[in-house]
Amino acid sequence: MTRDIEPSATVNAPSVTGGVAAPSVLRALRCSVCGAEFAEAGRALRCAHGHSFDIAKQGYVNLLHAKVPAGTADTPAMVAARAAFLDAGHYAPLADAVARAAEASARVPRSGGASPDFQRHEFRDLAALPELVLDAGAGTGYYLAAALDALPNAAGLALDLSAAACRRAARAHPRAAAAVWNTWEPLPLADGCASVMLNVFAPRNAAEFRRVLRDDGVLVVVTPTSSHLAELGELTLAVDPRKDERLTEGLSRHFDRVDAEEVNYPLELSASETRTLIEMGPTAHHLSPGALDALPDAVRVTVSCTVAVYRLRDEAA
Repeated sequence: MTRDIEPSATVNAPSVTGGVAAPSVLRALRCSVCGAEFAEAGRALRCAHGHSFDIAKQGYVNLLHAKVPAGTADTPAMVAARAAFLDAGHYAPLADAVARAAEASARVPRSGGASPDFQRHEFRDLAALPELVLDAGAGTGYYLAAALDALPNAAGLALDLSAAACRRAARAHPRAAAAVWNTWEPLPLADGCASVMLNVFAPRNAAEFRRVLRDDGVLVVVTPTSSHLAELGELTLAVDPRKDERLTEGLSRHFDRVDAEEVNYPLELSASETRTLIEMGPTAHHLSPGALDALPDAVRVTVSCTVAVYRLRDEAA
């Protein structure tokens, strides 16, 4: 399905409690050293083997064991640029599409119900728990917040390699929590803990996504098309025309694509807004001095992305 839409305002979040100590989030998290369950211990998460991780004053927890090498995680400046651009509503139609996919997909049971190995999951009574929305590579938590607005009984957990991003993601929504983690590594999460997973412009660890997603859960993946921001040329990363095909191939061992929506609309930006857009992306790591000094006063770009929905493949079939 293709939808051409006009930008709309962002959605306000309801006032409810959350954070890394929220029951559904705490039960989902696992110690990144030994895999044991966590318990809240003051301003920290501590496992039964004594491994402890402080909860930052901003409300997130850093589960990494070493510093992140320079140039791999979004810098504070990149995160600030992303927050400014997204808060201005430029990608609100895309966030709306993510929220629609999460809400609609969560309401539709998988054909035939859960697969026979559902009881392998650590959560035996998932229906009695609030839904958990996991955003892998969440950035500032902008899309996670939109999904939580659409799922009023859900809590959310943002994972991102950037501590600066997690500081913002932990405050993106009253029901959001955040943890610093490299999503290419085994996720510090229980089997079958997430009912909805989001992956927006971020790396995809298909095997781990399959492990932590409930058998009746959904994965919502957002990828740019070859037309996305194409007007900016070399100032943004070029999109492989086969990206959508390669995405499906990469996930196909564990997931079936069941729905997709294309979101396309024009965006009129000032020079300062264009600068912010470029500075929030991965090319910001490689910009030469003065590269953005000659931007025109007004720029018209195309936002063009695919919002795809996947369900777990029946691996016994």
